[in-house]
Amino acid sequence: MATSVIINNQHSQPPQPQTPAFIAVHSNQWSTGICDCFDDLQVCCFAYWCFPCFACTTTSEFGECFCLPMLDVLWSSTQLVGLPTCTPPVSMSMRVAVRHRYGIQGDMMADCVYSTFCNVCSWCQMAREIKRRRQTFTVINTQPTMLPGQPMLMASQPGVITSQPMITSAPQAILSTRFM
Repeated sequence: MATSVIINNQHSQPPQPQTPAFIAVHSNQWSTGICDCFDDLQVCCFAYWCFPCFACTTTSEFGECFCLPMLDVLWSSTQLVGLPTCTPPVSMSMRVAVRHRYGIQGDMMADCVYSTFCNVCSWCQMAREIKRRRQTFTVINTQPTMLPGQPMLMASQPGVITSQPMITSAPQAILSTRFM
């Protein structure tokens, strides 16, 4: 059903709704490479200027304890001297957990190498992956929709109340969901 709008004696058609673009990551590969820091400058700058805060925030966004990366403090002190003496346990376990949660191919050997020798880049890659896979999508339905919830009570005769499901006849219902 098309409607016309008249403004100052001029006919115009209402703007047509645009179809939202969906970009969903459902791959068994990392969405960005280990050295793609410039793909998301916010992540890159946050990691560069305050790595401990960045690692804690990334861990929290993944659903783990906010302070978990602080256990890698001893490891980071040896890295500052330039001696990669051991693999940081939290960095490696977070990388493995991100891979497993999102079904990304890889192995423990690659996770160990990235966590030991490219730790900041590894955390940036994990943060970009979590950010991309946790985006909220909005689905717009233009058909009448049965909404869950309380049934609507209707009086068909005086003194008689019947229970009917509520059906909206609004032109559109907006549903938001988070894909993980």
